[in-house]
Amino acid sequence: MRSLCDLRIPGTVLRATALELAILAGHALLYPSGFAPERSGIPSPQKPPTTCDEDPSELQGERPTARHTGTDKPGDSRDSRDSRDSRPGTLRVDRPRPLDAGKAPRPRQGARQGARQKQAPHPDRRSGAANRTASPAPAPERASRQPRNRTHTGPQSPTATQPPERPDQEHPPVIMLHGFADNRSVFVLLRRSLARHGWHHLECLNYSLLTCDIRAAADLLGRHVEEICERTGQPRVDIVGHSLGGLIARYYTQCLGGDLRVRTLVTLGTPHAGTTVIPLASAHPIVRQMRPGSSVIEELGRPAPGCRTRFVSFWSDLDQLMTPVETARLDHPDLLATNVQISGVGHLALPVHPAVAAGVRRALEPDKSCTGSSDSASVA
Repeated sequence: MRSLCDLRIPGTVLRATALELAILAGHALLYPSGFAPERSGIPSPQKPPTTCDEDPSELQGERPTARHTGTDKPGDSRDSRDSRDSRPGTLRVDRPRPLDAGKAPRPRQGARQGARQKQAPHPDRRSGAANRTASPAPAPERASRQPRNRTHTGPQSPTATQPPERPDQEHPPVIMLHGFADNRSVFVLLRRSLARHGWHHLECLNYSLLTCDIRAAADLLGRHVEEICERTGQPRVDIVGHSLGGLIARYYTQCLGGDLRVRTLVTLGTPHAGTTVIPLASAHPIVRQMRPGSSVIEELGRPAPGCRTRFVSFWSDLDQLMTPVETARLDHPDLLATNVQISGVGHLALPVHPAVAAGVRRALEPDKSCTGSSDSASVA
């Protein structure tokens, strides 16, 4: 019986390692796309539709091009000028042709008919009504037919009088911050999961590989948070940080006054107490700040009374980069923290695992039953 239990542990580790390698291979394909600038989630205001009364040349910034210009030669005929002025992108404006000196202007048919009616008005109303019936359609009827081609803006159109509904009013913007030597492509699946379940303001931030100080990265994060709050009109945001990204977000929230802006901070495999993995990586300054006993870790361990942010820390019993694995737990007496244990998931699989994505969605929902104690839950 004991031998079966001993064989079960290597099998779990083997499956987790195979999953880590598969995720690493897939992430290597998406990694270059993470350097491209992210498109903003806020749609730009649309231009009003063109109506019949508006001149298309005014909407497009073009000036109407007259048919008769000073460059016309005396011998040019009307057809040659029409063919020259019928180029695409020009708007012809018809002007009255110059009158010959020896000829009187020939009145139009409508003008002759109007003059005839003015000279001989009929006294009988019924005959006058008959004349109006026989004449062409008057202007009021044409005006009544013109609105058929216009865009309807009356009270019957719901989109013209009511602003578009915002289904994400209950969800503040979510900012995602990647880990060391990574980029925003690691959150492709998690972002898709949040967008499919009703989150619409999703921002993924990149920080440079050459970043050498967690404090400087936290200050830059604070400026991004202020810009996002101003752009979206939301007073607070949620942050999801993976590995080093969670440590940067925690420093901003706990030490730089970010609790005024951050409602919920979710960390995935973040070394809250420092990690001793890969001693050779200490050549990088920011890795040295993630070691136990560093100045940053000691500063995060200081009292933080009155912190308003709710913390949710996901940690895995098979996280290869957290040594020991319990270092990813957030244990602080002044913080409103909840620790969620994930079984059988490695460090790279935390941002893409379906069980973790479901737990992140639950953590980002409003939770009124949280009392401030540090809890522990298990998600297989």
